[in-house]
Amino acid sequence: MALSTQVRASAGSAFPWKYDVFLSFRGEDTRKGFTDYLYHELRRRGIRTFRDDPQLERGTAISPELLTAIKQSRFAIVVLSPNYATSKWCLLELSKIIKCMKERGTIMPIFYEVDTDDVKHQRGSFAKAFQEHEEKFGVGNKKVEGWRDALTKVASFAGWTSKDYRYETELIREIVQVLWSKVHPCLTVFGSSEKLVGMDTKLEDIDVLLDKETKDVRFIGIWGMGGLGKTTLARLVYEKISHLFEVCVFLANVREVSATHGLVYLQKQILSQIWKEENIQVWDVYSGITMTKRCFCNKAVLLVLDDADQSEQLENLVGEKDWFGLRSRIIITTRNRHVLVTHGIEKPYELKGLNEDEALQLFSWKAFRNYEPEEDYVEQSKSFVMYAGGLPIALKTLGSFLYRRSPDAWNFALAKLRNTPNKTVFDLLKVSYVGLDEMEKKIFLDIACFSSQCEAKFIIELLYSYDVCTGIAIEVLVEKSLLTISSNNEIGMHDLIREMGCEIVRQESYEEPGGRSRLWFRNDIFHVFTKNTGTEVTEGIFLHLHQLEEADWNLEAFSKMCNLKLLYIHNLRLSLGPKFLPDALRILKWSWYPSKSLPPCFQPDELTELSLVHSNIDHLWNGIKVGY
Repeated sequence: MALSTQVRASAGSAFPWKYDVFLSFRGEDTRKGFTDYLYHELRRRGIRTFRDDPQLERGTAISPELLTAIKQSRFAIVVLSPNYATSKWCLLELSKIIKCMKERGTIMPIFYEVDTDDVKHQRGSFAKAFQEHEEKFGVGNKKVEGWRDALTKVASFAGWTSKDYRYETELIREIVQVLWSKVHPCLTVFGSSEKLVGMDTKLEDIDVLLDKETKDVRFIGIWGMGGLGKTTLARLVYEKISHLFEVCVFLANVREVSATHGLVYLQKQILSQIWKEENIQVWDVYSGITMTKRCFCNKAVLLVLDDADQSEQLENLVGEKDWFGLRSRIIITTRNRHVLVTHGIEKPYELKGLNEDEALQLFSWKAFRNYEPEEDYVEQSKSFVMYAGGLPIALKTLGSFLYRRSPDAWNFALAKLRNTPNKTVFDLLKVSYVGLDEMEKKIFLDIACFSSQCEAKFIIELLYSYDVCTGIAIEVLVEKSLLTISSNNEIGMHDLIREMGCEIVRQESYEEPGGRSRLWFRNDIFHVFTKNTGTEVTEGIFLHLHQLEEADWNLEAFSKMCNLKLLYIHNLRLSLGPKFLPDALRILKWSWYPSKSLPPCFQPDELTELSLVHSNIDHLWNGIKVGY
């Protein structure tokens, strides 16, 4: 069944009802048994349920509190038990329910250990009860006749008969499932009126993977870069299907909580959600595993592990399929595909960004509280949407910031983004970078910074030529959603990921480009070589000019760049050549190189690639170089 994402229709509010369900029942029959179990199961599933307090059952008229609760409840469940009609209180309550809800068709009777016809025609225990009422109030009394009419009407509504079920737990499970589907017929953003743009297809895709009709245990992985909406998607699926399971757990922010508090703390969270208790004692990870398995075994479990980033989290929190009972579904969201693959989830669901139309809708909702931009802001809106590259978090953040701001403020914000990324988006995306090892960070920054000048494929080919670790690092970057692979196997990088990498390098030395590890921006490179501000920090220089330029540089700057490993200069003609080049160079690609030879003091022991096209060179160096 496809999952709908239509906006909930209501007058004035997304939640016009204080309660989802009003429970009407005879206390002496079912309060401590069936109704109590039903009440707690409804509450456990997040269905807001009103159950009357016995202290309210005083007097001959229904209390204002109960009358208000009935009016503020969307549905009513009436538990018709053998002694229901003996209570004037229950009959008054039922009459009010019929009066308030009859037209809405939201009354659902449960015939608990009684026959439907006995209720409808007041036979059996109901006949005896009305005999007593007539003895007290008189035959033909208007109030008593109204009670009869209420019972006749409620018995005509579709409901449940307890005698049709072998176990009461089966009956309660079905009631909760039906109530859940009625209370949550559509999906919004956790209580807001905001439509979930672009989620329809994604929800349908996950629904196929869940295959709820099969009895086996299934692990479903959802992966993608930060800000795509993995948590939102998992939460929507959880809220839509949790009524189908005996045990439901949503474990949020696993990466962050694990790093701060450890795995035992997360195990306690799981057990707390199951037992509805706090301060659960878990001695260590191993005892936590044992306790969790005991809770999960032989039960249909829905468990969401949100934002996992380490294999040990999966091993100790969700384990293997034999931890769970039949029909269990375990959903894991992550930025790191490898975490899923190592746990046996070979084909995780890759979450993609929004298309152009969806992106414009989402941005417009945040910026204008409408699903299309205002007339005076159409072109500016398209510019922001293009900048965001289909990333929901960027669209939401930027749209919210621009809400009710002037066109001039919009222009200023767009100009600022060209130089400095939005901090909220930057911080969220940087999480993936922080999780890399040092070599992976270096290669990521090389690709991010230098591919802003040309295709990522070209940069990667350069890196392959001098670093044996490049291959495995590229795989890791793809798995962690920092690089993308297109349908024709082209490697690329999302613009906001690239921007994040460039900003990390800029933050190394905001005021002075010479203090940065990588230089790629034309004006920064010209500044360093005209002002002679180079330092040992710089490891890579990539200057790709689209047309030939001439310049007069102070090439003494190279003498300070002892750790420079990559030097790429394209379409630049200098009047003088360098007197010094760093011995650490591994790649030297310099078109229009100005000298007839490389500097005599240059010892190219580390050099793996040399290209000097369109240059004046007629020999590499004077004398003999060791190893050449």
